[in-house]
This record gives sequence, structure tokens and C-alpha cells, in this order.
Amino acid sequence: MNDSARFRKHDPAFRWEGVETRAYKNDPGVPYRDVTRQVLFDDPALRCELRYFEVAPGGYTTLERHEHVHAVVIQRGRGRVLVGDAIANVMPFDLVRVPPRTWHQFRADEDACLGFLCLVNHERDRPELPDAAALAALRETAEIAAFIRTE
Repeated sequence: MNDSARFRKHDPAFRWEGVETRAYKNDPGVPYRDVTRQVLFDDPALRCELRYFEVAPGGYTTLERHEHVHAVVIQRGRGRVLVGDAIANVMPFDLVRVPPRTWHQFRADEDACLGFLCLVNHERDRPELPDAAALAALRETAEIAAFIRTE
């Protein structure tokens, strides 16, 4: 193993040496705004992947759910997150646990980015988007209806 595989230095813009910054999703039909991702660590033997996501000011991730758990640590900026039926303000070093089969979405504040590390299974299921019935159920709660972005 060479040194670059053991150590990955990052710069003030939260970019890591030797790590490609990619689009958040490759499917143009999936709703999100201004999000990038970097895969920092992927080890099939350990069966996990560590990724860094950055949501630009006013941006948001896709409203979705999965079979797998997410462990998220906020690294920079400010925002809000929906997990199930709860919405919380988040800031650096907050920990967010997204249980399996739980609707979730991250949003950056209008005046700040939101950067976070996300630990997930190496092999995981594809995200499930809400259908009309699931959206209607989520929108029964006024605070959630005002929070979620689906376009």
C-alpha cells in the first residue's frame, strides 16, 4: 500500500487528495439541488463506505429511504434534516442516525453550505423515492410539508 492510499489530506474547501468530486446522483429524474459527493473510503472487507457530501447554500438532498442505516456526522456549515417524522437543526459535529426504511432529507441553510460525512454499508440497496401516497402521508404534518423538497 502506498502512502497516498493510507493518508488523504484535505484542503480548506473540503476536497481530498486523489478523491474525485462527483455529482450527487447520476439520474436526472431524481430531485435534488446543488449537492456533490466524494467517496473517501470504500473497503469491501470492512463492508462499509465513507462518503463526504456537500450541499450548497439553499440546496437539498433527495427525499428518500433505504433498507440500510446511515450514520452521518456534520462537518461544516448549517442546515436542517428530516428523519422520519422529526426535523432538526444541524451544525458541525452533530450526529444523525437514519434508521432503515426511514424517509430522510438534508437541507443547507440559505446562507451556508452543509457538509457531512456519511457511513453506509459497502453493498446497499438503491434509494426508494416516495410515491404519491407516501408524499401525501408526509404532508399531513404541516412542518414536514413545509420542509420537504421534491422538485
